[in-house]
Amino acid sequence: MESKDIKPRVPQDEHIVENVELNIWEALIPVFALVGMLAYNIYVFGDDALSGSNQFILLMGAAAAAIVGFYNKVSYKQMLSEVAENVKSTTGALLILLMVGALAGTWMISGVIPTMIYYGLQILNPTIFLAACVIICAIISIATGSSWTTSATVGIALVGIGETLGISMGMTAGAVLSGAYFGDKMSPLSDTTNLAPAMAGGELFDHIRYMSLTTIPTIVITLIIFIIIGLNLDITGTPQIQDKLGAIDGAFNISPWLFLVPVLVIVMIVKKTPPLIALLLGALFGGAAALIAQPDIVAKIAGADSLTFQSAYKGIMNAMTVDTAVETSSAELNDLFTAGGMAGMLGTIWLIICAMVFGGVMDAIGALARITNSLLSLATTTFGLFASTVASCLALNVTASDQYLALVVPGKMFKKAYEDKGLAPENLSRTLEDSGTVTSVLVPWNTCGAYHSKVLFGYAGATAYIPYAFFSILSPFMTLLFAAFSIKIKQLKTKSV
Repeated sequence: MESKDIKPRVPQDEHIVENVELNIWEALIPVFALVGMLAYNIYVFGDDALSGSNQFILLMGAAAAAIVGFYNKVSYKQMLSEVAENVKSTTGALLILLMVGALAGTWMISGVIPTMIYYGLQILNPTIFLAACVIICAIISIATGSSWTTSATVGIALVGIGETLGISMGMTAGAVLSGAYFGDKMSPLSDTTNLAPAMAGGELFDHIRYMSLTTIPTIVITLIIFIIIGLNLDITGTPQIQDKLGAIDGAFNISPWLFLVPVLVIVMIVKKTPPLIALLLGALFGGAAALIAQPDIVAKIAGADSLTFQSAYKGIMNAMTVDTAVETSSAELNDLFTAGGMAGMLGTIWLIICAMVFGGVMDAIGALARITNSLLSLATTTFGLFASTVASCLALNVTASDQYLALVVPGKMFKKAYEDKGLAPENLSRTLEDSGTVTSVLVPWNTCGAYHSKVLFGYAGATAYIPYAFFSILSPFMTLLFAAFSIKIKQLKTKSV
């Protein structure tokens, strides 16, 4: 997703395990088993499924894949080795999640997030709010190259503003992610924007220019949809804005100076500071701002009557690590001004690890390669080749639970097929991004889906935002539309002798 995204792994040398003993139906057994078990589990638990039971279902899916592997002479040691590599590859993401939890805690008690909400309520008109979310997040994501950073900073504030206005959290999160993934996809700072042409054998800026042909129409359609939704929304929160502004002002010392904290974090990321360091410093800056701007809140969180060195230390540490809350005169805002700290991210970390176990076993038994090769064999026409690439990326986002693998595996598998049909590498790199990068957020157990749903507003959002993530939903269809009508299908240049 991002050269400076909070997912640092760029596995251009990722090996792909092939197993000649495995047929396509055996490769699909774990997929069917996982989908069936997840469907029933969600039916039973509803939105609570991601709080723990789905994690165990992913392990059961891995067990089904392991049984298929044993049947096809894959050793337990080999499967465990692939799982270890998969889990190891998420180390940066897991550490980032912990830092985001710490940052969210200090930014809440310092008044940074309440200040964003306070001024945002006065500036953003409810009718154009959703479209404004798309544009704001697109700008931030282009500047940082990171949809993850965008969610963890302005995204959190925008979801809070939307909820205060009476707009559903799912709608706002869908708008935030639409803008964030547009910027992530088009930014030369994004690691998936660098990874896709590297896999396809193309050049970065050729890839971005060619990708804009499908991406710009998609974001325009997305904006139009959100504008139409905004014009037809029955906003119930608007008449109560003044009461909510008063409640925020009464609970926090609101000051525009607090915007310096998120601005410093964004500047650091733009200046290529490693995201883990930038977010750690952002959490520390938030803690310092809390001591300066909200000393009474820090003391209260520490359970003390006044701010001393000990109570300051305890209050900031509590905000970074465990559940904290600031009460206001508005019952609606009380739920908004809570943070789980690093502890609040442990459920997501658990989900990612279990997803990596399933993906690791699937890779070890050769199922990922077999599924992709089978899709490739169906590509007898140019459109079929594009469609197979899209299907492969979507399948890997679901089965491997990792955005990078959804680019690397099809990129390696399909590269020669595109060359054989005389297609320039930009066709493959664009299709990888249109179907691999942006759809990862639509899978709740994918690392991207798990991260965004937790960071923006908790597990309940995993299913709530999906219908409104229009940019991610439309992107694969746009690339297939261009392929079906042979619009801007770039051919390989023949060298003159």
